[in-house]
Amino acid sequence: METAVPYKEIIDVIKESGGEAFKRCFQCGLCDVVCPWNRVRSFSMRKIVREATFGLTEIESEDIWRCTTCGRCPQHCPRDVRQIESGVALRRIATEYGVFPPSVKPVRTASASLVGEGNPLSEERKNRANWAEGLSVKTFNEEMEILYFPGCYPCYDPRLKKVARATSSILNKAGVDFGILGTKENCCGESIRKTGEEDLFRRLARENIKTFIENGVKKILVSSPHCYHTFKNEYPEFMVHFEVLHLTQYLAELIREGRLRLTKEYGKKVTYHDPCYLGRHNGIFEEPRAVLLQIPGLELEEMPDSLADSLCCGGGGGRIWMETPKGERFSDLRLEQAMGVGAEVLVTSCPYCISNFEDSRITLDITENFEIKDITEVVEEVI
Repeated sequence: METAVPYKEIIDVIKESGGEAFKRCFQCGLCDVVCPWNRVRSFSMRKIVREATFGLTEIESEDIWRCTTCGRCPQHCPRDVRQIESGVALRRIATEYGVFPPSVKPVRTASASLVGEGNPLSEERKNRANWAEGLSVKTFNEEMEILYFPGCYPCYDPRLKKVARATSSILNKAGVDFGILGTKENCCGESIRKTGEEDLFRRLARENIKTFIENGVKKILVSSPHCYHTFKNEYPEFMVHFEVLHLTQYLAELIREGRLRLTKEYGKKVTYHDPCYLGRHNGIFEEPRAVLLQIPGLELEEMPDSLADSLCCGGGGGRIWMETPKGERFSDLRLEQAMGVGAEVLVTSCPYCISNFEDSRITLDITENFEIKDITEVVEEVI
């Protein structure tokens, strides 16, 4: 059943998010050529933009929810159409009308959990700092050098907790004076904003900003590129500015300053996956590679679709919470590329990427000697 939305409302919401940019599209189709969806099924961002121009979008369609906001189409668009902003605007309309296809229902669960517990994983807020049990991790105070903000997945997900623990171990060995805020934190809100939940994003952001200011936070270290992106590029909308560092940047800095020494042999062939929100969206390509190249015995081999052309894992734009059928997962293709270059270890620096890659290892039934690691896990092994 189609849901009728007034033409003017579609246009007004898109204008608020992307201005008149979507009207600049002259249907060249470059967005479709580079879109990773077209490696696994037929999909057309060009069509969505065209329909939005005339107010013909079917908001109950699966298509407006497919975009992972990976950034490939804006990267190549000759007319600056701002496909991501326009797509998010359509999701805002769908959210307002409460129209969601079955694959999007998990997003509603995530939203409810974000409202109630400050995380999208239906976990209790009181357990947010449990990952640090048994480690020398202190509560942040304003005298400390840096706030470590792990993000929701490293705080709660059993696999990703290893990333937070590896990070704290590295920071302690490097003599970094850091702390965490634990139960005082909320999700950064980046992914829920990309699903059209603008009001919820603003609520989470304001609560985090209040907490940061009250606790004297000036420098924030994050594990997730999504946290990095929103703290650095979206929280300034609220007239605040914090110094934000991703772990890969800080690791490179610690090594460069001699505060962190990598001394043990790794002796494995590694390939590195550039997360969309670290690389394409924020231009951080050099630092993770600089860290890996400092590790004794590590052999780095690039995959096809690397650096600015990196293949999305499929988790951005809130799709980390949505259902993606077997055979349509970008992460499956990425694992095949990694094994294709002979890598023993696929290294990345994003919790969403790791989560998707671990799922793909299961769906592809990969039983051979092949590891998926966050860069902090590799570094911890060699210090």
